[in-house]
Amino acid sequence: SMAPVVSTKSKKTLSKTGVKNIVLVDGVRTPFLQSGTTYADLMPHDLARTALQGLLNRTGIPKDAVDYIIYGTVIQEVKTSNVAREAALGAGFSDRIPAHTVTMACISSNQAMTTAVGMIAAGQCDAVVAGGVEFMSDVPIRHSRKMRKTMLSLNKAKTLGARLALLGSIRPAHLAPELPAVAEFSTEETMGHSADRLAAAFGVSRREQDEYALRSHSLAKRAQDEGLLSDVVGFKVPGKDIVSKDNGIRPSSMEQMAKLKPAFVKPHGTVTAANSSYLTDGASAVLIMSEEKALALGYKPKAYLRDFVYVSQDPKDQLLLGPSYATPKVLERSGLKLADIDVFEFHEAFAGQILSNLKAMDSDWFAKTYMGRTSKVGSPPLDKFNLWGGSLSLGHPFGATGCRLVTTVAHRLKKEGGQYGLVAACAAGGQGHAMVIEAYPQ
Repeated sequence: SMAPVVSTKSKKTLSKTGVKNIVLVDGVRTPFLQSGTTYADLMPHDLARTALQGLLNRTGIPKDAVDYIIYGTVIQEVKTSNVAREAALGAGFSDRIPAHTVTMACISSNQAMTTAVGMIAAGQCDAVVAGGVEFMSDVPIRHSRKMRKTMLSLNKAKTLGARLALLGSIRPAHLAPELPAVAEFSTEETMGHSADRLAAAFGVSRREQDEYALRSHSLAKRAQDEGLLSDVVGFKVPGKDIVSKDNGIRPSSMEQMAKLKPAFVKPHGTVTAANSSYLTDGASAVLIMSEEKALALGYKPKAYLRDFVYVSQDPKDQLLLGPSYATPKVLERSGLKLADIDVFEFHEAFAGQILSNLKAMDSDWFAKTYMGRTSKVGSPPLDKFNLWGGSLSLGHPFGATGCRLVTTVAHRLKKEGGQYGLVAACAAGGQGHAMVIEAYPQ
């Protein structure tokens, strides 16, 4: 690939010869709510539709000016398996705009955005809407495999005798339901358990984790109070009030947090409900265009979407280390150093996971032993890191977080006067992602 034109001294733009400039025009999201609260009776496409309508309202884009729509989601509602299409139709987009849904754990909406970038770069599209949705208030709970087998056979049974024989074969044990779990299929380990082991491996204490979680909630509260979370669009929930803000932001105290018992590794684990992200309902959407198209339509873009990478590691011991692997890789692609980045937005799955990644990134030993690199990439300075809160406090609807991160970087770059931002996230399966974002010249 062509080398980017970068001189870090004068902070030149990261545009590449022969590659289209691709921009983030705008991004919105529904309020992120704890599962089982005001959104409890909705369906995922209701949230996704609301985010799409918010994007239509905010950008004023004609409903047929978009070439394609892509959504990310993790736990699928069976009735709307291509939730992108159902949400797009519900939002009033032209029925001639194709839509598809992607899944890649916590980086599903990142995958939606980079797929959009790829389509635009390939010259197939000029304007793509990408987004993500997750609805944990209702998840598919299945009958057991034996029970499903019996029910499918009953469907085919021709005679009363055959039906009665099948019904007679049902045992009480067959009636136990199967619930989806936040666990790795390949290792059968829950993610919280893995996070606890990771924190132990990097020597991250319970106190450090609680302090980091408190920081996240305090920063989120301040950002909310100061009106900085401008990507949030209000939502009139049928039969309920208008929801206009995230409801999981709860700055506690170190004393209160210290009372909680470990949630996964008992009795000595360090990961608790207070220093982990919680089950969240929410949706997000962004409008991505070639710079040419955006300017032709009269838009003032918010940011350039630049280099991105996906990485993958061992899902047993390196499940949540995606940011440590992805960051040096994406910086290298961009010809940047960690010190060139003005704004960091990392997905906070667990406080222990964030702190472990910061330690891994600051370790020459880790860089040499696990990444085959000569030296460490360095740890992002906390005064540039997740300054408006993060997944621990704002909430983490699996499929929707990626767009929140990217939109927040664009807004922070503008507010703080920075030029380069970095998004990074870990994901189930031992995968990860990072993207460099460049401020659009004001």
